[in-house]
Amino acid sequence: MKMIIVTTVEEYEKEVFKLFKKAGIENFSGSDIDGYKNTPPMFYTNSWFPSEKGGAASNLFFSFTEEEKVTEFFKLLEEFNQKSETTNPIRAVEVPIERTV
Repeated sequence: MKMIIVTTVEEYEKEVFKLFKKAGIENFSGSDIDGYKNTPPMFYTNSWFPSEKGGAASNLFFSFTEEEKVTEFFKLLEEFNQKSETTNPIRAVEVPIERTV
């Protein structure tokens, strides 16, 4: 059993769903989050409210699933990110699970 954690900008939410489906990951949870990057201060002056640092609309997904499905997901994700022309690729981590209840 493994846990997979995936983060992405909101625009790629449907792509993550497709990748999960192709990898056979049918059960997962998700949440809306704000994503942040450390940007140079000059970018803050370009906004209407330069003292405010807003986050990008993002998503976080996680699933407890079999190792083979995680391996397949990572293969599909690497292919997707290579074809995608973005500065915000879909990110994922695999976490081993030692004990479950």
